[in-house]
Formats: sequence, C-alpha cells, structure tokens
Amino acid sequence: MTELNTAPVITIDGPGGSGKGTVSRLLARQLGWHFLDSGALYRLVALAAIHHSIALGDEFNIKTLAAHLDVEFESDEVDFEARIWLEGEDVTETIRSEECGQGASVVAALPSVRQALLARQRAFQEPPGLVADGRDMGTVVFPAANLKIYLTASREERARRRHKQLNDKGMSVNLQRILGELAERDARDSARSVSPLKSAPDAVVVDTTTAGIDEVVKRVLVEWQARS
Repeated sequence: MTELNTAPVITIDGPGGSGKGTVSRLLARQLGWHFLDSGALYRLVALAAIHHSIALGDEFNIKTLAAHLDVEFESDEVDFEARIWLEGEDVTETIRSEECGQGASVVAALPSVRQALLARQRAFQEPPGLVADGRDMGTVVFPAANLKIYLTASREERARRRHKQLNDKGMSVNLQRILGELAERDARDSARSVSPLKSAPDAVVVDTTTAGIDEVVKRVLVEWQARS
C-alpha cells in the first residue's frame, strides 16, 4: 500500500443545502488538508453535455464525456474557493446555477458516469489528508474513510439556505420553486440504483437544521480527535 492511499480521509455526505460544502471547506482549512467537492464534477459533466448538445439521458455519450472531461481546478489555499475551468472557460459561477444542479442529479444517476469519475475522485486522496464532500463519499468512493459524517436538515431549511445563497449572488429565484426542486432531487438521488444518497452504517449523523456552521465544524473536529 502506498503513501497516497493511506492519507486520512474525512467524508461529509448529505443532501443539498445541509451545509456540507461550507463545513467541508472550513474543516479542510482548519486541518490543513486537501478538499474535494465531488458535486462539482457532476455539475461539470452536466454543463459539458449542455455545451455539446448531448441529452442528459444519453448514457453512452455522457460517460465518454465524463471520462475525458477537460477540467482544471485553480486551487486557492486560503478559502478553498477554487476557480474551475471547463474546456478553457471559467465556469466557477455557471456550475452553481439551478440548471446545472438539476442536470448533475440526472447524470449522477447513470452508473457508467459514476464509474468514469471514480478514479478522478479517489486521486484527491493525498497527504496530509482529505476532506471529501458529496453524496456517496463514505459509502462508495472512500468506504474505508477514517471518519464519516452525514449532515441532514429539514427540507424547508435547506430550501431557505439555497434561496439566500442564490439571492446573495444576484440571482432572482422563487423559494417555493427551490423547495419543489429539492424534493425532486432528494427523491432522484435516494432512489437511483447505483450509489444512492444514504448514510453509511458507520457514519455520525448530524442534524444542522438549527445548528450554526461553527457548531457543526466543532462537532466534526471533536469526532476526528476522538479517532486520531
């Protein structure tokens, strides 16, 4: 076994709006570890499909696209808000749109697409450690992770957070529409045949509905210290 795959991993899984992205970034910063935003990869595949006029349900061509994805992450070690380049274009903000989010959920349900991205995700596991944010990080991508966290929150609170996030970026969105889209995505992510959204049996489940970000990060750090 090489040093590469013995680097410690903390996985942070959960549905959209549960706070896993923010918690993961802060945790990686405090630990001085690498950070993987796995959801960005699926959003990039969806956006690439849109750019190339490929139907999101066209598994063969989407799989090929995913396997040869021309993407570059321009890491910022200060706040971990990397600039993301797809085929030479800065798409950092574009992939955060609701269209890309819904598209990501569709392509993520395609088994061969998930397989095509598996090695790319696992390549992020490097010393001194990795915090991996996603929906199947602890169940499929890093099943031997040192610590697995599953964040959850009420759908109403998750919709409110997403609504505020988009409004802060100057996007005009309807709260009820976001609530409906979250319900659809939750159902699709949980029901897919491969790597469904669920908590790993050995994961620590944390409800963030009424908890602040700092409180959640502290809870995860306590869990990590208890194991290390």
